[in-house]
Amino acid sequence: MPIATRVYRAFALLLTVALICALPARAADSGDATLLNLIALSAQRLALADTVAHVKWTQGKPVTDPAREHALLTDVGRRAPSYGIAAASAQSFFKDQIEANKDVQNTLIAAWQVTPPPSTPLPDLATVVRPQLDQITTQLLIALSRSEALRKSDDCPSRLAASLADWRTLHDSDSLHNHALTRAMAHVCVSGGVGAVA
Repeated sequence: MPIATRVYRAFALLLTVALICALPARAADSGDATLLNLIALSAQRLALADTVAHVKWTQGKPVTDPAREHALLTDVGRRAPSYGIAAASAQSFFKDQIEANKDVQNTLIAAWQVTPPPSTPLPDLATVVRPQLDQITTQLLIALSRSEALRKSDDCPSRLAASLADWRTLHDSDSLHNHALTRAMAHVCVSGGVGAVA
């Protein structure tokens, strides 16, 4: 994907998140807006996976980084209670984020074995990309906190499925990122999974 397209997609995602976050407090705490905010942030995180994959491909680094993954899960487990979220719940959610991102990275790198991506200037992971990921982590913790009651409701899986369908109607995305986004939402609902839309 050309870098201009990636920049445009990232800008569109940021604009969506900003618009949702700008809703009045009561509206933003309603089910659909709350779930759309969570989906938007997760999609924003997944959009960065393309850049991370490109950097790792260029530098010959493995997709899996056990030390960083462990550090992230430990950090969110430590921080979660201050947002009113159980540590185990936050860790399950972020483990899904990690696995979904690795799905995107592995699939892209496998494709590049056949057709390498274009050579373009790439940002530094440590100083540019990871600070963006850290910021999204904090925003996701806030979004999880605001959706805590909904996440425990019996109809959470079906409402989540409907919100994902709404998101996909509004945003043009490929099957790889759509599948990864569904995986990233696996533990949003306490009962687990993304339910079918009636």
